[in-house]
Amino acid sequence: MPRLFSRVRHLFAVALIAAAPIAGAVTLRIASAFDPQTMDPHAVALLYHTRVYTQVYESLVNRDALFRPEPSLALSWQATGPTTWRFKLRPGVLFHDGTPFTADDVVFSIERALGATSQRSFQLKGVKAARRVDDLTVEFVLDAPDAVLPEKLQGLAMMSRAWSVANKVEKAQDFNGKQETFAVRNANGTGPYRLERFEPDVRTVLQRNPRWWGWGDKRSGNVDEVTLVAIRSDATRLAALVSGEIDLVLDPPYQDIERLKREGAIKLMQTVDLGQQYLTFDQARDELEGSDARIGGQPRNPFKDLRVRRAVYHALDVDLIAQKVLRGQGVPTGAFLSPKVDGSPAELDKRLPYDPVRAKALLAEAGYPNGFSVTLDCVNVPWREAVCQAMTAMLTKVGIRASLRTSATNQFFPKLTGATASFMEFGWTPNPDAWASLNALFRTWDKSGGGTFNAGRYSNPKLDLLIDGMRVEPDLTRRRAMVGVALRMVHDDLPFIPLYRRSLNWAMNKKVTVVQWPTDYTELRWARVQ
Repeated sequence: MPRLFSRVRHLFAVALIAAAPIAGAVTLRIASAFDPQTMDPHAVALLYHTRVYTQVYESLVNRDALFRPEPSLALSWQATGPTTWRFKLRPGVLFHDGTPFTADDVVFSIERALGATSQRSFQLKGVKAARRVDDLTVEFVLDAPDAVLPEKLQGLAMMSRAWSVANKVEKAQDFNGKQETFAVRNANGTGPYRLERFEPDVRTVLQRNPRWWGWGDKRSGNVDEVTLVAIRSDATRLAALVSGEIDLVLDPPYQDIERLKREGAIKLMQTVDLGQQYLTFDQARDELEGSDARIGGQPRNPFKDLRVRRAVYHALDVDLIAQKVLRGQGVPTGAFLSPKVDGSPAELDKRLPYDPVRAKALLAEAGYPNGFSVTLDCVNVPWREAVCQAMTAMLTKVGIRASLRTSATNQFFPKLTGATASFMEFGWTPNPDAWASLNALFRTWDKSGGGTFNAGRYSNPKLDLLIDGMRVEPDLTRRRAMVGVALRMVHDDLPFIPLYRRSLNWAMNKKVTVVQWPTDYTELRWARVQ
């Protein structure tokens, strides 16, 4: 019975891919446990969303195969004053509907990304305005000097102003409010692929854009059509790859990695994630929602006490999780940003020791000798669920009676950005420059883009001043030093608990050739199928 049920699920999943390809077209079929959720490029800022919409929409600046910044819709840029940058745009670029890309579209896109419903505004903190100089020149006006503005623009999609106005999507979708707009299921970018179809939690179909400006590059791939299908079941994703219905799996089951290496029938690509996983806590409310935490009979929020946060840290045997749950496909970390991020001190990568006795003592010191109950929120993807289950068991042993609550991505991520959870596990992928991550994760939340992913609403005014200062510091040596100071402050405060950086494993048919970035993004412009 279980085998039959698995096979039925497999056939159902594969049937979702069955849209007839173009006759003679080179196709690439990709599977992942995750779905992009929306095609609005400013609505969310999630890995699984970014890896899809960036095939359709482009930014002014992108990265090359070695992950170094390179021109995209902007050919060049330079600071023209202490608080101004001028960008020269690429001529002859067309949106998928055939209309030309101009400076007016850049101005519109920046204004849209800065809007209240956008989750991309954290990238643009300090940008006061973008203004048109001529059709192919845009000037950014800042509130203070910013030496690394161009790098912050990677992934910030340029949209057609005319298309957005015509379809009443001048503002980004309110993803947390579950708003439905035309931009959720439709798109009009300038990128190498155009959106053919988007069925949330089922599949996304992309078609090659023959008018894309970049196909003349010798690095360009040959794929005409891409189908990205969401298959939550690990076994079903891998079965579809082995049987040939899928060409590339972006998240093969950890338990099968070593077997796939030995068998050699499937090609594996591996690198260490630039990003990592965390636990974060509610530090805003005086009472922990749904918890029995009390001192002297009065409800409390124990996570406001550093001793309790340290107790959580000491209670977790992340080395064991990496070896047993992740099957060796994870690297435990004590750092809050990868040492590969500019300015992140390597010595912070060492974790505090696993010490359940110390964890119990810290809880008692904080006034919780009998512990307390709490709900741990986790997204319902198998490997993350498995890690969360292991952590709840470890926490329970020291007295923190954690109950696991898993939910689908469209329910989980609004809890993250809306700061409505008490205790949650989540991941973050940084850029090599530290500022955007520090601003998004650890700065006090504000409507202008600070703390967009500060899920516990942690606030440290001294840290805020440092983060704001590094944004405007022109000297890169001093800037790196400021990053180190900021990360040491976070290390001392423990607003999050760093967990591990996973190994990024892509499993594929041997006829497929792709470039693997340490961000887990797929750049389909370079994909080739023999």
